[in-house]
Amino acid sequence: MKRWFFLAAVLLMQIVWALPVLAQQTHISARLMAESPSASAPATLAIVMKPAPGWHGYWQNPGDAGLGMVLKWSLPAGVKAGAPQYPVPQTLLVGGLMNHVYEHEYAVLVPLTDLPKQGVFPISVEAEWLACTDKICVPEKAVLTTEISANPVLAPLASFDAWRQLLPAPLGASANFALTDKALRIAIPLPAAVPLDKPHFFITDDKVIDYAGLQKFSRKGDWLIAEMPRAKFAPITPQALSGVLKLAGADGVTVSAKLGSVPSGGEPLQAAQTPALPALLLAALLGGLLLNVMPCVFPILSLKALSLARAGSDEGAAKAEGLAYSAGVVLACMALGAVLLGLRAAGSEVGWAFQLQEPRVVFALLLLATAITANLLGLFEFSVPFFAQGGGRKGAFATGLLAAFVATPCTGPFMAAAMGAALLLPVAPAMALFAALGLGLALPFLALAFIPPREGPQTR
Repeated sequence: MKRWFFLAAVLLMQIVWALPVLAQQTHISARLMAESPSASAPATLAIVMKPAPGWHGYWQNPGDAGLGMVLKWSLPAGVKAGAPQYPVPQTLLVGGLMNHVYEHEYAVLVPLTDLPKQGVFPISVEAEWLACTDKICVPEKAVLTTEISANPVLAPLASFDAWRQLLPAPLGASANFALTDKALRIAIPLPAAVPLDKPHFFITDDKVIDYAGLQKFSRKGDWLIAEMPRAKFAPITPQALSGVLKLAGADGVTVSAKLGSVPSGGEPLQAAQTPALPALLLAALLGGLLLNVMPCVFPILSLKALSLARAGSDEGAAKAEGLAYSAGVVLACMALGAVLLGLRAAGSEVGWAFQLQEPRVVFALLLLATAITANLLGLFEFSVPFFAQGGGRKGAFATGLLAAFVATPCTGPFMAAAMGAALLLPVAPAMALFAALGLGLALPFLALAFIPPREGPQTR
């Protein structure tokens, strides 16, 4: 009974420790600043967001995942807050999901109208936003306050001028777009002399395009023509649309488009080079190899290490277990990949580690990890998990399945690019990448199983 009380206490401490930490930490700090009206600028508020290293916030349309900022203003009587103005966002592809994010400090500007001519007025806003890494997301909120003087000033504040420079410039002319069942084509009037470097169209409207789909650009005179695939699930057919065209670096223009004719042809712009399949396979292999040192995999791998150590005196048994373990890992990775591809083909916007978005699965794995920890501490002993009793190849195969299943929330330097490409490639090369990932994860123990045991010193 003491052992079970200990396990319950460990589990309770994990839960009690984790929840307050997540609740108390602020991963994106926010502050509210005000600029009085001037001869060249209206009264303006700035919500300044500063993500912690490794965290990011979202544009107004977050893309495949995430959440845009929600604002509830408390303003002086008669004063109105305009639409929030965002700087040009960045693209972030995680597990095949395209997100529109900011990974650095940024400011969202909000113009004020109908401000009285005289006086100093309090301003308050209840802001909610989502702070994310490439693995977890945490909802955050704050009540931000400041005050603004209605008395005009001669010149805008330098900080506000710098933030305004980062806003996309108005295009000044309307664009045309055309829709088919498979693609959105948009013709944007843009002088041929305007430099472009890896352009990207951030659409404001949801459920029109596949955010992670390849965007193709071509130029025909003073028209920039963009083509992007339609949304996979319940696409809408708008009569007008808007967005931001990223030009080069942090420069961009706002685009408003109406249904109309889109020129055909044009000179294609050089697209970003997609790594060749052999390079992607190598990246998946290396990414799987690095998973072996990740904390989410190590507790499971310790069981396999102990099993191989016990089988070390029997070279044939060690090889058989190594092969069975590798087969379990590769099969699990390919099965997860097949389910993931099937869900995305059906219209679900899910990414790698989708099964760990289910709280019951996470809780079951937490219980299992706690039990394994207690086993390694000697509180009780079992040779393999309960679902693989019998040891030998059966146990090794089951341990391989489990290791691959719990490894998915971890990513490495090479894995992200390979998994992102896997969700965009045809089925056959995508499944090859999932298999390479599994082989990389299994490789250390496969090699260990085939290394012959060292001979001990000869005794007479």
